[in-house]
Amino acid sequence: MLRTALILLLAAGVAASGACTRAGRWTEPVAVARGPAAELRLGYFPNVTHAAALIGVRQGFFAGSLGPGTELTTQTFNAGPEAVGALLGGSLDVAFIGSGPTINTFARSNGEAIRLVAGATSAGAQLVARPGITDVGQLRGKRVATPQLGNTQDIALKKLLAEQLLPVGTGPDQVTIVNADNPQTLQAFRDGQIDAAWLPEPWSSRLVVEAGAGVLLDERDLWPGGRFPTTVVVVRTAYLAGHPQTVQAFLHGLLAATDWTAADPARARSAVNDALASLTGKPLSPPVIERAFGNITVTTDPLAATFPQLAKDSVTAGIASGEPNLAGLVDLGPLNAVLTGAGRPTVAGLDR
Repeated sequence: MLRTALILLLAAGVAASGACTRAGRWTEPVAVARGPAAELRLGYFPNVTHAAALIGVRQGFFAGSLGPGTELTTQTFNAGPEAVGALLGGSLDVAFIGSGPTINTFARSNGEAIRLVAGATSAGAQLVARPGITDVGQLRGKRVATPQLGNTQDIALKKLLAEQLLPVGTGPDQVTIVNADNPQTLQAFRDGQIDAAWLPEPWSSRLVVEAGAGVLLDERDLWPGGRFPTTVVVVRTAYLAGHPQTVQAFLHGLLAATDWTAADPARARSAVNDALASLTGKPLSPPVIERAFGNITVTTDPLAATFPQLAKDSVTAGIASGEPNLAGLVDLGPLNAVLTGAGRPTVAGLDR
């Protein structure tokens, strides 16, 4: 609660110049633009759902696209709310985070703090449970883990429980939700301290392969065509306004990382595992990385059309008190300029 209060206070103090109109169309802020930035501070997670970030950093796509005049520095986080705190505190410029923290940050800062500029990953999240738990109704009286209060999987779980009329709490007829770092969740599941978990990859695969969990629900089954944004790219509004060329250069690197992944998935899977080993001290086992990588789609499309529903989900989950106005959140001007320059189809925003 203290962390949430601090984030809210920081959000209230964010003063950022708009880099797009309220209709979401790109308008270069000439009056405040200061040319290429000397530094781009990037945040992401050591998760398979952040494959584009892991590959972009490790293979040098981001640094190469930014050029020698802009230093790339990186920081990793466990979940979206932590990265949001860094964004609002001014210690990050660009971050790979989930849809839930993206919407909540935009809403709580009155639409001032961030802009969503690209996608990164579709799918790659599952609700897994102990053998014998084969129906969501059986979670009554059980302990279920999510990575962090208010993160994307936390919202998805609470929305599902609300729809199933399963109350959240600590009583025998309620579902107890435990927020824990992903490695702690794996150990707690092994020790019998939790019964289920809604997790991003590779953690859902680790519980299945290494701890004997079964898949209770694949989140792809909840979305048309199985497509939903697990990870997107957001930028501080002030950074986008001050350094639009730098943001566009970064997105060139993101497209290069995405193309590299699509061209050779096996090579990309290996690179992701090498990056995870470097960040965490240990690579994933072959069965885990293969299963996890097979559950994601790396894409620059943020699937913006899903965000109105995702905003409603935050309300259903009890994370937001009212459905936010998302006008101005999605600014795909820089990405679409990159896609057009590469001869690719553009991606749709909220207004299409």
